[in-house]
Amino acid sequence: MAIFSRFFRFFINSFQNLLYLISHTSMKNLAVTFLCLALTISALAQGPSVSFVDYQRSLPRAADALKLKEDTLRKQFESKGLTWPAKYIYIRSFKYDGQLEVWVKNERKEPFKLFKTYRVCAMAGTLGPKRMAGDYQVPEGFYYINEFNPNSNYHLSLGLNYPNESDKVLSDSLRPGGDIYIHGSCVTVGCIPLTDEYIDEVYILAAYAKNAGEDYIPVHIYPVRFNVKKSADYLLYLEKTDPQLKPFAERLEQVYDHFELTHQLPVIMTDPRGNYVFDGVSKKVPPVVEPKPKRIPVQHRLRNITEVADVVTQWPEFPGGGKSFLEYLNKMGKALVTSLPNGIKKANVVVEFIVDTDGVPTNFKVVQGVNEDFDDELITVLEQMPTWQPAVLNEKAVAKKMKQSFVIE
Repeated sequence: MAIFSRFFRFFINSFQNLLYLISHTSMKNLAVTFLCLALTISALAQGPSVSFVDYQRSLPRAADALKLKEDTLRKQFESKGLTWPAKYIYIRSFKYDGQLEVWVKNERKEPFKLFKTYRVCAMAGTLGPKRMAGDYQVPEGFYYINEFNPNSNYHLSLGLNYPNESDKVLSDSLRPGGDIYIHGSCVTVGCIPLTDEYIDEVYILAAYAKNAGEDYIPVHIYPVRFNVKKSADYLLYLEKTDPQLKPFAERLEQVYDHFELTHQLPVIMTDPRGNYVFDGVSKKVPPVVEPKPKRIPVQHRLRNITEVADVVTQWPEFPGGGKSFLEYLNKMGKALVTSLPNGIKKANVVVEFIVDTDGVPTNFKVVQGVNEDFDDELITVLEQMPTWQPAVLNEKAVAKKMKQSFVIE
């Protein structure tokens, strides 16, 4: 019974591919179509032992791809510690980032492992789902491969089941569009082009997975990599101008987060309103934020000065005069730049201090600063200031309060 079932499935797949070839082949290529027909009949005549991969070997382009790439793929799997060929594959693509990933595994319950990331060489439209024919949009959502086309206008191609159940509800009811493929070449009006070299590899991987019984190879298409700040910021910018993008993208992100955590796929369904709903989705756990250690107060120089002169006959003088003091502040401002908090490159600060009767600058206070940590460090540095010439009143040295502003940059 199992042998009959396998043979029947192979016959149906072969017949579907033949119908597609006949319907999409021009008169110029009619000879190629009849050659494929003859080869297929020959393959069928071999009986139920003929596999899906064997059938692909009977088709010119697929056969060439296998001849060129199969051994290379096997070696790439070996170098990454993966078992060749993969029985299960999972494909996910990121529109804004221009990438397509292929994940593989050989047991249903084991987590997927990343095999390779391919560059998507062109993109049509913008971020957001496809909603009608002719909008040049690459779809976004959860799909599967429903067609192997070895005679594509773009070398080889893998068809996606767009419109899916969600698209049928949310897209234009009369003209939702269709014919969405992962294909070769480097042109697109809504598909995912990988170049001929790359589609050879992805096509072979998909063929082997189908050969092993994975009839519904999942393909998830996301607007962005949600964990890449530049990409996420761009999506956020678009959501401000098109509020409908946000709830749709948030649902996609739930599956993205689940896979990032588990490397397994949840069960994905569609409700009557066309919204994706999920079973067994793991929620992203917010990062554990370590409590900030309690700040230890810094002991600064503090003198008990009972009398500070308001009016003096001679102001305190920094060694070398006022010009030297400004140069000192400028050098200190440049040196303290690395101590500024992240994101701050410049700060205007104002400090007060007292030049005591012995010329020692003391009792520093930050009137305008940045934060407690930076202000503490600023005072610590200022306390290394050299001794001044004290202020004079009635030919006697007196304590005098000073106030100074300068720039940290």
